[in-house]
Amino acid sequence: MSAMKPKHVALALLVAAVWGVNFVVMEIGLGEFPPLLFSALRFLAAAIPAVLFIGRPRVAWRWVIAVGLVLGVANFGLLFIGMKAGMTAGLSSLVVQSQALFTALFAALLLRERPGRRRLTGMAIAFTGIALVTVEYGASSPLTAFLLVIGAAACWGLSNVITRHAKPPDTFRFMVWVSVVPIVPMLGLSWLVEGPSAGLAALSSLTVSGVGATLYVAWAATLLGFGIWGYLLREYDATAVAPFTLLVPLFGMSSAALLLGEELTPLRCAAAVLVIAGVAITSLPPLSRRRRRQSSAPASAYAPMPIAQSLAGAVNSSTNGARQ
Repeated sequence: MSAMKPKHVALALLVAAVWGVNFVVMEIGLGEFPPLLFSALRFLAAAIPAVLFIGRPRVAWRWVIAVGLVLGVANFGLLFIGMKAGMTAGLSSLVVQSQALFTALFAALLLRERPGRRRLTGMAIAFTGIALVTVEYGASSPLTAFLLVIGAAACWGLSNVITRHAKPPDTFRFMVWVSVVPIVPMLGLSWLVEGPSAGLAALSSLTVSGVGATLYVAWAATLLGFGIWGYLLREYDATAVAPFTLLVPLFGMSSAALLLGEELTPLRCAAAVLVIAGVAITSLPPLSRRRRRQSSAPASAYAPMPIAQSLAGAVNSSTNGARQ
C-alpha cells in the first residue's frame, strides 16, 4: 500500500481537528439545551434529511438498532450529562479515549479474543493516564461527572464490538441509519427526566450559538467526518489512517484551552501522553505486521465509531479484512 498523498493527509488531519473541536462545540450546545434534548436534536439533524437520500444500511436491522441504542442513547446520553455536570470539554476528549480499552475488554469477554502481552501493557499505560486525570479532577470537581464520561466510554467500546460484528460495508450510510434510532428514545427520556418545560424553554429561546452547535455536531462531526473517514478507508489500509484519531484529544484539549480558557496543567499533559501512548500500543498492530498488511491486504471499507477508528487492532488483530 502506497503512502498517503498530502491532500489525503490533510483530510485526515481535518477530521481529527473537527472531532477534537467537537467537544468544545458540545459544551457550547450544553449551555443552550438540556443534555438529553441536545443529544436528540443532534441525531435528528444528522439523520434528516440525509436518510431520505440514501439506501438501506446493508446490514441486519438488529445491528443498526443495537448500535443506535448503545452508542446513540447510552454513550451520548452519559457523555452529555457528564459534561453538563461539570466534566470539561478538554478532559472529556481525553477520557473517552479509554473506549479503546473497553473495546479490548468487551472483545475478550464477548468475542473470546484474548489480548496479548503488548496490548495488556498498552492498557496498563493508558489506565495510568486515566488514574492521573481521576486524581486531579476528583480533587476539585464532582467525581460523578467523571464517572459518567467513563461510563460513556464503556458504552462506546461495546458499540465498537457490535459494529465489528455487524461489518457494515458503508460507514456513512450505516451512521446515518444509526442516527435515526436514538431520536425517539432521547426525546422520550428528555420529556421524562428533564421535563417538558425545560425543553420548550430551550426551543422557544433558540440562539445562533445553539443552532450552530447542533448543526456542527450533526453535520460536521457526524456526516462530514464519517464521509471523509469512509473515503480514506476505501483508499488506504486502516492501519495507515487510524493513527490520525490519536490526535483527537490533542485538538480537543488545545481548542478547549484556547476557546474556553481551560487550564492545561503539567499533570493533565502527562496524563494525555500516557493515554495516547497506551491507546496507540493497544490499538495498532506491530510494525512488521503493518508492513505485511500494506504489501498484501486490500484497502479497507470498514471503520469504527469516532475516535474508535484507532481501534483497528484493539478489537481484533486481523480486522483489516472486515473493516469503522
